[in-house]
Amino acid sequence: MSIPLVLEVNTDKPLQLQIFDQIRNMIFDGRLKGGDSLPASRMLSEQIGVSRNTTLLAYERLLAEGYIETKPSVGTFVSRCLPDETMQLTQPILQKDKKAKSNLPPVRFLGPVQRVFNPNRADIDHDFWIGRPDPDSFPLHQWRRLIAQQLLRLGTRLTEYGDPAGYYPLRQAIADHLGPSRGIITSPENIIIVGGSQEGLNLIARLLQGPKTPVILEQPCYQGAAYVFESYNALIHPIPVDRRGMLIDQLPNVKNAICYVTPSHQYPTGVTLSLNRRLHLLEWAARTGSCIIEDDYDSDFRYQGAPLTALKGLDGQDNVIYLGTFSKSIGAGIRIGYMIVPSGLIKSACRLKGLMNNGQPILEQAALVDFMEKGGYSRHLRVIRRRYEQRRDSLVEALKRNFGDVDLMGLRGGMHLTWRLPDSFPSPKTLEAIALRQRVGLYSLKSAAAVDFGATAFSKNLIALGYSSLNEKDIHEAIDGVAFGLEQYNLENRSVN
Repeated sequence: MSIPLVLEVNTDKPLQLQIFDQIRNMIFDGRLKGGDSLPASRMLSEQIGVSRNTTLLAYERLLAEGYIETKPSVGTFVSRCLPDETMQLTQPILQKDKKAKSNLPPVRFLGPVQRVFNPNRADIDHDFWIGRPDPDSFPLHQWRRLIAQQLLRLGTRLTEYGDPAGYYPLRQAIADHLGPSRGIITSPENIIIVGGSQEGLNLIARLLQGPKTPVILEQPCYQGAAYVFESYNALIHPIPVDRRGMLIDQLPNVKNAICYVTPSHQYPTGVTLSLNRRLHLLEWAARTGSCIIEDDYDSDFRYQGAPLTALKGLDGQDNVIYLGTFSKSIGAGIRIGYMIVPSGLIKSACRLKGLMNNGQPILEQAALVDFMEKGGYSRHLRVIRRRYEQRRDSLVEALKRNFGDVDLMGLRGGMHLTWRLPDSFPSPKTLEAIALRQRVGLYSLKSAAAVDFGATAFSKNLIALGYSSLNEKDIHEAIDGVAFGLEQYNLENRSVN
């Protein structure tokens, strides 16, 4: 038999999907009934002028979804498993009406968009976007070899679920790395592998936060953290920072709070939390029964002095959850981060991780183990640490050459610094626009994935400059361009006045 099908060629809808939809609609509206014979795939392809593979794909989907059945050496038929009364609709299938109102449940999530990438990137030649590793630093050849080796080694593990907490050898390798590098003594059993620190923040919020839970954030703060806690309806307490980090003496007198800090290289200002304030923060957490989240996002890069012991390394009461990531040291695309969770929370955190996604992909985890255990990761860090330090020095030199005695923060480490603009300069947002006209991306705090709950004297007039993804030549050209654009802006404003 033949069936009336009309295919449209000038459309984005694939031909096999058009065949599937039209036959399914004939079954729904009763034109094809249970037991009716369908033409063979070869015959149908000749009838409508398409390849046999196209009709086979459509038939395979109809068969998989139970609309048709095949009888070997006999033919293809509309399935008898569907009673006629359920196959027939009183109305034809509704076409999507763009003006129709949805009957879906209301959306409960009301969080804003987090800026983790630059939407203006196509308009920029030299981009000081924060947190971007040097694209040429990714260990491509090593990573390709490690992935290929693990594809052969892992065998059936690639088809099985693993421990939601992560691949145990990787957790061991991380524990071994953190002892000498961050002064943290921990065991693999307290480590959970996550898809970057952002997933870790979501896991913590779901684990510990209820409506109106007091959450203490730095002011200004990392956007990704603030938005997560706000989305869970937290009671936010912003605490200002100065050149020595969060003002610990302004912590509220609350119980069972969550306190999020970036002590090694405060985001976004770049300042470091002093040792004295670290100790007082730990004392406050122990006294109030509160939990500290230490986000150590770029601590692999320290250029001046010995690395400070992480807050977690000073924590004698087990009140600190430590967040680390490979997004900055290797690349955000591999989506591997980790948490060190206090013993009193680890069982609940592992159960929750299992409910969220049953763990991270094992292939990348296994490759990373080899990278760390065979010394590749340490060598990689040494190379890019030197490279980023040279780029920081070039940025400082270019700023001083063009603008004189600049007020800079965050020079000791990390992948970005902040520049406090003089009062004689236009606002950070205006300077951002001036730079963009020169095809240079530099950023006010709001544009740099930061939240300023209400500008303080310290956070006012700050520009954030990420230097890790730009070479020295590009850095000098970019800052020269900003200086030229600022000069033009001042001339224009003087002529108007």
